Amino acid sequence: MRLRRRAFASAAPTSNKNNGCYGNGFTTRDCGRKTTRHSALGALPHTQPPCRIPASAEHPKRIVMSNAAHRSNRVLVVATIMFATFMVAIEATIVATAMPRIVGQLGGFSYYSWVFSAFLLAQSTTTVIYSKLSDIFGRKPVLIGGILIFLLGSLLCGLAWSMMSLVLFRLLQGLGAGAIQPVTMTIIGDLFKLEERGRVQGAMATVWATSAVVGPLAGGIIVDNISWAWIFWINLPIGILSIIAFMVFLKEEVAHKQAKIDYLGSVLFSISIVALLVMLTETDASAWILLTLFAVFVIAGLLFLAQEKRAPEPIISIPLWSRRLIATSNAATLLAGMALIGLSTILPIYVQGVLGRSPIVAGFTLTMLVVGWPLAVMLSSRLYKAFGIRRTLRVGSLLFPFGACFLLFLTPESSPALAGAGSFFMGFGMGLISLTSIVLVQDSVEWSMRGSATASIIFARSLGNTLGATVLGAILNAGINHYAGGEAAAGLHEALNQPTGLSALAADPAIRAVFNAALHWSFWGVVIVAVLTFFTTWLIPVGHGRKSEGAAVASEAASH
Repeated sequence: MRLRRRAFASAAPTSNKNNGCYGNGFTTRDCGRKTTRHSALGALPHTQPPCRIPASAEHPKRIVMSNAAHRSNRVLVVATIMFATFMVAIEATIVATAMPRIVGQLGGFSYYSWVFSAFLLAQSTTTVIYSKLSDIFGRKPVLIGGILIFLLGSLLCGLAWSMMSLVLFRLLQGLGAGAIQPVTMTIIGDLFKLEERGRVQGAMATVWATSAVVGPLAGGIIVDNISWAWIFWINLPIGILSIIAFMVFLKEEVAHKQAKIDYLGSVLFSISIVALLVMLTETDASAWILLTLFAVFVIAGLLFLAQEKRAPEPIISIPLWSRRLIATSNAATLLAGMALIGLSTILPIYVQGVLGRSPIVAGFTLTMLVVGWPLAVMLSSRLYKAFGIRRTLRVGSLLFPFGACFLLFLTPESSPALAGAGSFFMGFGMGLISLTSIVLVQDSVEWSMRGSATASIIFARSLGNTLGATVLGAILNAGINHYAGGEAAAGLHEALNQPTGLSALAADPAIRAVFNAALHWSFWGVVIVAVLTFFTTWLIPVGHGRKSEGAAVASEAASH
């Protein structure tokens, strides 16, 4: 008989009509009877157990979250989560603004890109590891530990004496940042009922939108009036206040336990993913270096899979990630991440280099992206109740390629408003795809696996961003080489590497026409990936029927 563990975060006991047991603080014994579990998200395939036994009796080393949602001050916890998330979200934009000044003082321009790559590599690699640790030791200690590492990295970044030291300290900063986003999203899944999460995730989306606007402005003010070190040190008071607030307001019961951490799996996973990401980002490296990285990725990956099959507490549960709901949600998120990074990197180049507009106008077209995304998330709860999760997901995913098609109609004489409209619809579609995937995945697993399941979505998005930047960048280079001769292509690449290169391109009609044609190759790549995203969302198993979903919402609310 196979045992299936489940910890319940609800404060009120949930009665089980089949056996008279209560759900509060109990685990589930799976006797193999398959049923369909109805939730606020519709009908989800689930194994309904006929009996429950106390978690403390069967798994005394597990965490019990029986009264956490009831005793935590949810409003203040969400405010603290927004505070901590803002600290990480603003990091990319505020650092990008200050980098020219930093390079001017520290030198070492060859390490410029690695200031960003080191942070993203560490963050992407550790996301899954931190989430698994939060399933074992609880959310609060792992989150606070991640914030402390992030603050230590921020302190040292401000004290950097060279670009190489800055890269190393950014790596440390990324190691801490890897804990913040996945664990805070998991906490939201722990504390809020299904029909409430849309509003909370909408508030979180506004944090990212605000950081995209505030970051460049704050970075410019700090660099011009104080010192570039303060773009890192500004994190210290925010992080310290966040730690204090989490300690006071987030309640969590952690049983005494002796967990077996999969250290070998963590190392193998890190080696494999770092090799993959470096291979994708350093495409200009020599062939033997790329082949070596590929070999390291494959060998470490195979050893990691073998280790996870025999580890008692695997970092990645292969059966969990193989579930149809989680696998299809991750696939849709990965593809959406590829298309979105293509839009974010290529559209500003087109607006400046082909339309001949200023960087401010180019920024406006992307601002519509961060307007559409949080707007969709904030409206999601109403859309779910009005149309059901199934229709909302499919119509929302249709808006994603619909917005991408706007890019195909751009010409050198087009208005930037056309590009902004495409960004808005893609952002709106991405908001619904992202939120629905997270909520579906969180609802499909028990508490002890929710962190790992949430991390799978975030990891898929990060990997999609890296793949998208590499693939669509290669398509752009291929387009330039196709439409321009050898010397013309070299001159175009050289112009793009100059601070005023885009303005020069817009002033030359011949080069402008070549650049327009080459960028449309990349636009077609974005459209194709967006269409694949749309079809992938149809593979996500979601129950249909508004009646059943409405009843599920009421049932879910009553159970809490």
